[in-house]
Amino acid sequence: MWKFVDLTLTIRDQWRWPVKYETKATHEEDYFIERHISFRPHSFTHVDAPLHFLPDGVPIEKVPLDKFYGEAAIVNLSHLGESDGVTAAELEKHGQHIREGDIALIRTDWPLKADYMTKDFWGKSPYMARDACEWLVERKIKAWGGDFPCDYLLRYEATGSGNEAKLPPEEHTTHYIFFPAGIIQFEYIVNQHLLTKNRVNFMALPIPFEGQDGSPVRAIAWEEMLGSDL
Repeated sequence: MWKFVDLTLTIRDQWRWPVKYETKATHEEDYFIERHISFRPHSFTHVDAPLHFLPDGVPIEKVPLDKFYGEAAIVNLSHLGESDGVTAAELEKHGQHIREGDIALIRTDWPLKADYMTKDFWGKSPYMARDACEWLVERKIKAWGGDFPCDYLLRYEATGSGNEAKLPPEEHTTHYIFFPAGIIQFEYIVNQHLLTKNRVNFMALPIPFEGQDGSPVRAIAWEEMLGSDL
């Protein structure tokens, strides 16, 4: 028997990721309902295509499908707190089960500690340190994802400093290190605490928007349940 877990944030209008609905048809007038939805592709649970950061990178519809599914190693760093960095030392201690070709999922349980509808979710979150990204590149993973805002500079939008656009590209740490290494990035992979194994099957398929630099995904994981787990 398999246990399936949804790792996806619910899409709903909020301060950083506005969602707009426009009703085009109703049950009363047209016998069916149809709404047009407008929101940023790089919001909620999503995947970045190489084009997002690399001028010569491929768009989302040209990323090989096998990048979006496979064996995933969950690294439990739920002990991290506000503004703690995910470091190479933490991965060395807790991530030895990561294998070449894996999708590495970093679990901090930050969505359980701060509501993603609030500014605290960004302003006080953990973040990926540069040496942690380099550590994962050395392990030759094919993709990674986390349940927290990945780069330290993302907090500036929440804190009102407004200086994230002025920082050099290397301050977009995960993008700067992973994309040149051929590693794609899933963002806001939540509910990892509902899984019981540190190695699971994972899938998060994008919509093949032509020429787009990313896409929302429905991320899921599944693990085999033995008799003693039921």
